[in-house]
Amino acid sequence: MKLSEEERDVIVVYRLQKAKTTLHEAKGNIELAYWHTVANRLYYACYYAASALLIKNGHIAQTHSGVIALLGQHFISKDIISKELGKFYAKIFELRQTGDYSDWTVIEFADVLPLVESAEKFIYTIEELISQPLT
Repeated sequence: MKLSEEERDVIVVYRLQKAKTTLHEAKGNIELAYWHTVANRLYYACYYAASALLIKNGHIAQTHSGVIALLGQHFISKDIISKELGKFYAKIFELRQTGDYSDWTVIEFADVLPLVESAEKFIYTIEELISQPLT
């Protein structure tokens, strides 16, 4: 799909706002102790931010795994995004996958609470990259 520059800008702004809103949802679910939901919302907050960055730079992924692959190829392997944040994104993806699709996985407080700060850092880093001119 080919997007005009204007369409791309609108989608990037929308997805970045959606990332922040979804992060807020994750934090609200911490108070309710809905740990599966927290993991899900943390992942999606990061997914929306990552997809915004990819779209901003002209990359369109068709799947969640595609977002991970393109992020790795264009940003993590080039040290634009740290390998630490890349590992975090892969970890939160796996946690969301097992939480959503595995009947035997139990997600608890200790599994997700340490991930909130990393999600905030991930989204902040991407927001900073988006605000920079295309390279």
